[in-house]
Amino acid sequence: MWETPEIILDDLVRRRPELKNCKQSIQEAYLMLLDTLQKGGTIFTCGNGGSAADSEHIVGELLKGFMKGRQLNLDEIEAIEKLYPGEGKKMSQSLQKSIRAIALTSHISLMTAFMNDVNPAFVFAQQLRGLGKANDTLIAISTSGNSENIINACKIAKVQQIKTIGLSGASGGKLNHHCDLVIKAPETSVPLIQELHLPIYHAICAMLEVKLFS
Repeated sequence: MWETPEIILDDLVRRRPELKNCKQSIQEAYLMLLDTLQKGGTIFTCGNGGSAADSEHIVGELLKGFMKGRQLNLDEIEAIEKLYPGEGKKMSQSLQKSIRAIALTSHISLMTAFMNDVNPAFVFAQQLRGLGKANDTLIAISTSGNSENIINACKIAKVQQIKTIGLSGASGGKLNHHCDLVIKAPETSVPLIQELHLPIYHAICAMLEVKLFS
């Protein structure tokens, strides 16, 4: 059973030894995200194609229980029962604690309107401009590291003092120049990069959960 962030990270490298050189950057990404959450910030994600699916996947693991049940605190349960006597127990058992996270790939009506009416290259930057604030963190996913709409989101993040974590392939591409930290999966082929991205972000999500909800 994964009991600590350190055990989770060590286990990742044991199972996927090709990620050994990513271990330090994964640890730093975890600490950056933990700092954001402890300061009341929000984690944002974005990506294109398969990376858009990864963006949604990350948020799915954060907003609900991943490896743990994340039961509500007693005071939360009592507050629900006070407002809804007789229903509180069932409601409390149907809810879990969450980690604040938003996938910028989720807002399809806004995205299609903005891409049609304004500029597709700034579709994620626009959302970050409206939703983000200092001390938030953006996870920017691009297998090449060069996706224009991802780079623009990172630029606006810098303007708004939002921290940035890039998730890319072996070179890191332009994300190297626009992110506070880049995790570089050691592959050059898109599908192989994406195959490594999943265990990387699964480990990070598990590390955060263990730290925050143990």
